[in-house]
Amino acid sequence: MAPSRRRRCCTAAPPTTVKLVLLLVVLHLLQFSAGERSNGGGDAPCDFPAIFNFGDSNSDTGGLSALIAVVPPPFGRTYFGMPAGRFSDGRLAIDFMAQSLGIRYLSAYLDSIGSNFSQGANFATAAASIRPANGSIFVSGISPISLDVQTSQFEQFINRSQFVYNNIGGIYREILPKVEYFSRALYTFDIGQNDLTMGYFDNMTTEQVEAYVPDLMERFSAAIQKVYSLGGRYFWVHNTAPLGCLTYAVVLLPDLAAPRDDAGCSVAYNAAARFFNARLNETVARLRAALPDAALTYVDVYSAKYRLISQAKQLGFGDPLLVCCGYGGGEYNFDRDIRCGGKVEVNGTSVLAGKSCEDPSKSVSWDGVHFTEAANRFVFDQIVDGKLSDPPVPLRQACRRGEGR
Repeated sequence: MAPSRRRRCCTAAPPTTVKLVLLLVVLHLLQFSAGERSNGGGDAPCDFPAIFNFGDSNSDTGGLSALIAVVPPPFGRTYFGMPAGRFSDGRLAIDFMAQSLGIRYLSAYLDSIGSNFSQGANFATAAASIRPANGSIFVSGISPISLDVQTSQFEQFINRSQFVYNNIGGIYREILPKVEYFSRALYTFDIGQNDLTMGYFDNMTTEQVEAYVPDLMERFSAAIQKVYSLGGRYFWVHNTAPLGCLTYAVVLLPDLAAPRDDAGCSVAYNAAARFFNARLNETVARLRAALPDAALTYVDVYSAKYRLISQAKQLGFGDPLLVCCGYGGGEYNFDRDIRCGGKVEVNGTSVLAGKSCEDPSKSVSWDGVHFTEAANRFVFDQIVDGKLSDPPVPLRQACRRGEGR
């Protein structure tokens, strides 16, 4: 029936009303669709197109190596067959995370040769800390690329990469991320260990170390909020490791490291790590309230690593404090002056002294500070399904917000 011949009754709504209803329906569908995407569609994976990582040597894939000192052989011997900028014999937890999400291994932002940033970038740098170091890395042992520097680098990366992507194009469209990736990416953080050990190596007590943790939390919170302001929405935050179970901490400061628990770990060091982690969990909870559009997952890496160390032999590993790549033999095979990859002069010739053990897959500690690839894989397997996370969401669903938060 033609509109002009319709009877004027309730069977037809005025045109403006129809348009308004249709508009509301469309908006509702769009909001529902967006909500489904942001929450991972129930049990569906989040389909992260990229990872942007911030941290220290636990997740550095070549930053410090490109910046200051090349990581020497035998680092990288297990997987890459050569040094690959990682402080391990092979892959790190961040590598396994990327692999599980179908994302290429992350190139270090500071590495200018052969890097591909199409699926993210790694701003982590070995020896990095949350708060800036006092003095040169050669004096303090702490990297100048602190967390605030890393987030500034990220801001530059967004601006410069998108300018090049849009205005130059060509090969850059193959090695730089699309603009929409920044709001859909997973943002991972693993930092804080060096802030704590820095205090101990300055002869502070555990109480003195714990006293500056609130400042660390303020700086960490500011970093998350900066990334959020730049478009980041999905955050995966690792807590810090059981520092008292790291060989170098036990060997270099034996008096401070005493007493030790049944696993051979320093009670005091681990108490400081747990204090830091408790404050970090609280900080992440406050950030959820302050950033309602964000999904923040707190990941208890401490528990995964402590389980590995305390149950190493039952899990198929050897003594967890015995260093695979070191020098000197003895109880720990760790020498403060000759580390993994270190050389000595023999009859005027430089000879490798800090050698790898025969089978790193049976070791937890690679060099006294960092884990072997086998240990990193174990940690990844413990955290990937979300059972050690708050809220308990798997890595592939870390875009979900609201459930248990």
